[in-house]
Amino acid sequence: MQRVKRRLSAIMCADVAQYSKLMERDEDGTLDRLRAYRDVMSSLTDRHNGRIVNTWGDAVIIEFASVIEAVQCAVEIQNELSLRNADLPEMNRMDFRIGINLGDIMVEGDDIYGDGVNVAARLQELAPRGGIMLSQSVYDQVKAKVALGFEPLGPQAVKNVSEPVETYSVRLGGRNAPAAIADDPEKNEQEEASTSAHPEWDKDTRAVANGFEQARRWLRVQPRRVRTCVVLIGFFFVLNLLTSGLSTLWFVWPSLPFAFLLVWHFIVGRRNGAVEESPPQGK
Repeated sequence: MQRVKRRLSAIMCADVAQYSKLMERDEDGTLDRLRAYRDVMSSLTDRHNGRIVNTWGDAVIIEFASVIEAVQCAVEIQNELSLRNADLPEMNRMDFRIGINLGDIMVEGDDIYGDGVNVAARLQELAPRGGIMLSQSVYDQVKAKVALGFEPLGPQAVKNVSEPVETYSVRLGGRNAPAAIADDPEKNEQEEASTSAHPEWDKDTRAVANGFEQARRWLRVQPRRVRTCVVLIGFFFVLNLLTSGLSTLWFVWPSLPFAFLLVWHFIVGRRNGAVEESPPQGK
């Protein structure tokens, strides 16, 4: 009897959130988009020395020799697909959920099996739309080696795995600053003293940061023409500040055409959305 081959690998599992609803709404368009998005995933997988093991339906399994390459590839996939989705109506956007696990796998030809694969598949099911979920084994390997932030989500009970799996979500969309590491007590005490001495400053700073984050998220999901108009208006405003300060607000005049385009886009878009949502009337 031939002995089963084994190896330690990083396994990425990905599938499309609400794929059945997308197919029900537009089969041809959804299938074309799935093919295009898979081409993106295949290209990024090759760049990070991964191997697509299997695809069925809307799911993809990818094997990496390096867990760092697996995580970096997943982040690039989600960022690239997010940009492509931004130019689509909300109802047609295709979001992938990704789970990554580092574990021992069994190898038979080009296929892989075992708990290492199973855990990655269950992590994918726990991931949010457009998100990435990691196991403890992956987190331990990448936490100090990649410029990413992580959210610990605690142990999660998953199907066909006897013990709960410790899970971590990767911060995406501009929230990738690594979390502060509490390894310098003196520095932490100084920061806490500064915060407690000026609590109103900390509150205002958080409010401003939150406002910028909300604006950035809103802008990211807008069509390209909307983002272009907003950037140009912002450019004229900054140029106004640098040349004249706030004494003369001349930036309004060169910004008018772009402001008009924004207003027109939202008025027409709202009307079109209302028409699409209204059910057809029977005769």
